[in-house]
Amino acid sequence: MLAKTLTWIFDLDNTLHNASAHIFPHINQAMRRYIQTHLELDEEAANRIRMHYWQRYGATLLGLMRHHQTDPHHFLRETHQFPELKQMLVFDRAVKAMLRRLPGRKILYSNGPAHYAEAVLQITGMAPLFDAVYPVEATRFQPKPAPNGFRLLLKAERLDPRRCVMVEDSLENLRTAKRLGMKTVWISRTTRCPAYVDARMASVLALPSYLGRH
Repeated sequence: MLAKTLTWIFDLDNTLHNASAHIFPHINQAMRRYIQTHLELDEEAANRIRMHYWQRYGATLLGLMRHHQTDPHHFLRETHQFPELKQMLVFDRAVKAMLRRLPGRKILYSNGPAHYAEAVLQITGMAPLFDAVYPVEATRFQPKPAPNGFRLLLKAERLDPRRCVMVEDSLENLRTAKRLGMKTVWISRTTRCPAYVDARMASVLALPSYLGRH
């Protein structure tokens, strides 16, 4: 693969920054409260539904849309409010430098809403480094790992999946990317590596080493 002709498709949370520290707990609580209020459930039942839909569909939102006719715009607005986002972000500035040096096009593909993804990119200074941003609205609320979201992105950007590298922390999302013909890079400290993962690295900062192997 000629590096300059590659298109890198990046996940956002827990790939380019650490969302597990503060952001994911905040979102999980907000989703649980939303489900509790709008489905009139107790806290335990609401949390159980949140987890069940996330595990079954890859995103809680998809389950709520399919089974409860939840308005996705309202849900995303209510569950992704971050008045202190700058203080909550855990981001290594070396990631920005790595992206700047990495040859090829770069696309952000997130299951998060546009206002959240764009805010993270602005605060971290990564916004100018991406050629396109695909939040969940841009894929008609078909979040990863659903293949239709991937196909919409590929068609819109006129991409050959064989010239794309998907960089993700989620194995299920990488499985879909691989089935569509992409190369896959798994950001994980786990030592095991499924057959559909082409490269595993503990940090996205190691990504330039991928070019030396391909």
